[in-house]
Amino acid sequence: MPILHLHDCPSRPWKNGLGRTRELAVQPPGAGMDDFLWRVSVAEVDSAAPFSAFPGIDRTIVLLDGEGFSMALDDGRTHALTEPFAPFAFVGEAQVVVTLAGGPTRDFNLMVRRGRIRGRVEVWRGAADAVLRRHTVLLYCARGRLRLDEQVLEAGDAWLPAAPAPARLELAPQSVVLAVEAAPVD
Repeated sequence: MPILHLHDCPSRPWKNGLGRTRELAVQPPGAGMDDFLWRVSVAEVDSAAPFSAFPGIDRTIVLLDGEGFSMALDDGRTHALTEPFAPFAFVGEAQVVVTLAGGPTRDFNLMVRRGRIRGRVEVWRGAADAVLRRHTVLLYCARGRLRLDEQVLEAGDAWLPAAPAPARLELAPQSVVLAVEAAPVD
């Protein structure tokens, strides 16, 4: 089964050059910023740099580590991304200004091309949550361990589903897994 390790993914500059990110997966494979259907990455936020704009993209962000930050969106909304593992969705064309709540943070990002893909991030915290859905495209072990048959994902590892699906999904106690769904729009 294809397991990806975050530490093996090269750190690259954000689209606007003001931060760093590690791309875990993109569909179609090898797609760039202008032609992906969905993209999953982990970003390092260590300054009050504005987010890159992604017109036509729907985004979901999840705080992984650190105290988080406040997001001021150009539509007048603000959102405190300070609770770990609480997904927040917003449109990619939004101008977002960040104010750090403390020191550096890491966040998980899902981007989907609006009108083509509908995406969401589901948070698994226990055995009852650990259900692969039809459009699950990636599992990210954010904390603890996830057993997939005989393989184990540790924190920072991701798994791309392949046929056949694992017969056993088992979360270790206090583990958190982010399950990414990307469904084609009808």
